Amino acid sequence: MARFDEVKNLVMSLEGDFDKFYNKSNQAAGTRVRKGMQDLKTLAQDIRSEVQNMKNDEAK
Repeated sequence: MARFDEVKNLVMSLEGDFDKFYNKSNQAAGTRVRKGMQDLKTLAQDIRSEVQNMKNDEAK
């Protein structure tokens, strides 16, 4: 569950920047949102690979 907590923490850390960008049109916050979303994408891919590897190891 630690990986799930990483995802939740990352998403929650972006909440303020989402608000600043969408509600206050803060362009710098938009840059931080884009970086955070890229980090989320990378984390999600790492988790996908980890899950696949664990599934493959169990099948052996």
